[in-house]
Amino acid sequence: VEIQKTNRGPSVKISRSHSGLVKQLFKIEVPEIQDGIITIKNISRAPGQRTKIAVHSNNENVSAVGTCVGHMGGRIQTILSEINNEKIDILEWHESPERFIANSLKPATVTKVIINDEEKKEATVVVPNDKLSLAIGKSGLNVRLAVKLTRWKLDITSESDAEISSDQ
Repeated sequence: VEIQKTNRGPSVKISRSHSGLVKQLFKIEVPEIQDGIITIKNISRAPGQRTKIAVHSNNENVSAVGTCVGHMGGRIQTILSEINNEKIDILEWHESPERFIANSLKPATVTKVIINDEEKKEATVVVPNDKLSLAIGKSGLNVRLAVKLTRWKLDITSESDAEISSDQ
């Protein structure tokens, strides 16, 4: 986070809660990121609780998510042990805002993403009725991290609520 010059030499201040820590851990653990085959597009983090990381493969033969997780979860386990088993959602980044927004709300399933205003980056996300609480997350954590990751203002609604508003 910070380097200061002191009488005893340089002093380095490190923060375990900084999202840059997770990014560097992935760079160390996943050689494909160092080689440029996989790109980390964005990270959103609630330290100690959950991290969402959007990755993209520059090679169509390489799965970005699978490569980051590693064989039998080997790569991700090493990273998890460094950050006290904080939950990490690794998701596929996509050029299409609709697909990226849907991916960002994982583990919840998304029925439909409706772009309300592309300039203001506002969208409505429709999820199955039984997945609404999963999409929002405990104390709104899942949707907050998704908003931070995508940089879109998201309004989460259930299928039944979406049908009522479309009928009016």
